[in-house]
Order: sequence, then C-alpha cells, then structure tokens
Amino acid sequence: MFPPLRRGGLTTLQVNLGYRCNQACSHCHVNAGPSRSEMMAGATLALIPAVLAARGIACLDLTGGAPELHPQFRELVLAVRRQGVRVIDRCNLTILQEPGQEDLADFLADQGVEVVASLPCYLQANVDRQRGDGVFERSIAGLRQLNALGYGQQGSGLELHLVFNPQGASLPPPQARLEADYRRVLAAEFGLVFNHLYALANMPIQRFAAVLRASGELEAYQQLLEASHRPANLDQVMCRSLLSVDWQGYLYDCDFNQQLQLPLGIEAAPRRQLRDLLVWDPLGQAITVGRHCYGCTAGSGSSCGGALAD
Repeated sequence: MFPPLRRGGLTTLQVNLGYRCNQACSHCHVNAGPSRSEMMAGATLALIPAVLAARGIACLDLTGGAPELHPQFRELVLAVRRQGVRVIDRCNLTILQEPGQEDLADFLADQGVEVVASLPCYLQANVDRQRGDGVFERSIAGLRQLNALGYGQQGSGLELHLVFNPQGASLPPPQARLEADYRRVLAAEFGLVFNHLYALANMPIQRFAAVLRASGELEAYQQLLEASHRPANLDQVMCRSLLSVDWQGYLYDCDFNQQLQLPLGIEAAPRRQLRDLLVWDPLGQAITVGRHCYGCTAGSGSSCGGALAD
C-alpha cells in the first residue's frame, strides 16, 4: 500500500486545456490524439486568472493534448502573464509546424513562456517508433526555431527543457548522465542547446497500460515500480504542491489521478471544482494515492520537473 500523503502549500496549478492533439504517442497517459474533441469551456478558462490571484499561485502549467490547440490558449497566457505569473507550456514541438501555428514560437518568446518539450530520445528511430514517422525531424525543426528566438541560450531568460520517457517497461536512467548525452548529441549533430532534461518514468495507466497489458508486461512493470520505491522521494512528489484541473474544471491531486478519475481525498468532498479555489484552501488535505503512485517514487523519482533525486 502506498504511504499516505498530505498536501503542502499550493505553488502550481496544472491545467489540462483539452485532449485534442496533433499526435497519438504510445506512451501517452492521457490518450490524446487528433480525434479527441474535449476542450475546456470558455467560462471555466476565464476563472483561471482569478484563481491564481486568490490563492497566490506563482505558476500556471498548461498541458493537454496539445494545449496550444485550445482557441483561447493565447488569450489565457496574455492574461496570466500580465499578473506576473510564470507560465509553462508543455509542448510536443511538432505543433510549431501545424497550419495556423506558424507564429506560435514567436508568441511564446514574446510572453516569456517556459517551454517543456517532449523529446523522448536523441535518436530518430526511437522517437519515430514511439511517436510516429517523421516526428523526430519535425521536433528538431521546432527546437531550431526555439533556439533561434533565444530559447535555451545562456542569459536569454527563455527556458527550454526537454522531456525523456523510456521506450518500454523500464525505469529511466540517471537524469544527470542522460542530460549530458542529450547535450553532446544534439549539439554535435544539430547545433542545438537547451536548459535541462527531465527524465520521467512512464505511468502504467491508460494507453501505456494497454500496451503493456497486450505484451504481458503490465504486472511485471508495476512490481518493478514498487520494488524500486524510495521513501526519500515522498517529500518532493508534485502532488504536495500542485493541483491538477481537467478540461471540465474538476480538481485532482495530479494529472495521473485525473486520468484515472480519482477525485481529491475524502476530506475534500463534495467533488471540488476550479471555482472552489476562489474561497477554499487545500492546505493539509489528504492526497488520494494508489498503486500507480509508485511511478513517481521509484528509483530517482519522477515529477513534472524531472527526477527527484539522482
């Protein structure tokens, strides 16, 4: 049984703007893709700046799907940047070449948005196997575009972080060593730079769980996560300081609980929504945990900001 956890101070609001995406990756725990139509309603999205102000939240973390495909993505970014809130865009890089998004990179740079970009390997064959043919080439093109605007460049103030996911039922290698490999290969082969690499374990839920189940590896992978649990990681897991918001405005302890439809701890009943944060402080609330939570505490640990220990 996963150890009990309670929430600390809230520093980050992670908002899923919708499940529509221009890709359909095998490791995606959201089951996002081009055929998904779920999008956050405008009235719900309009609450976000007020909630950030009411709770004194310093960071808005935008995810999806491809969050940039929400028709009010830029409007939201402009509003919260005017408040001085840090904005993270979890970008798949290929979105930068989609029709209608040709000026997206310029917009992100103008607003000082921090880009956290998926690049699950520095080898073309591995990326295309995991994310689809041609994705690696388009991702490199996106990184070149961001670098040209100053992203990842020393002293620019424009943060560019890359995200690594293992290919299958294994834990990621030590983050620092892998980051050094990424830096060496991307600089030598493509002249690219970035700030940091985040090495994340794949969660055994949704699409990735279905892949593991089909290959007969699901239970073995779950047992690997549990056997690799490190209690020291519990103090740093993202659910201690982050709340996740789904496209309908419901609150969850993390993005993974959101996909499993596991509501906030029983002390938060009735089911909480984004608007509740205007008057409700979740500090000290019990966090809903389950067997999948070992994915965040196994080995070096995983959070939205990468490894917890190395």
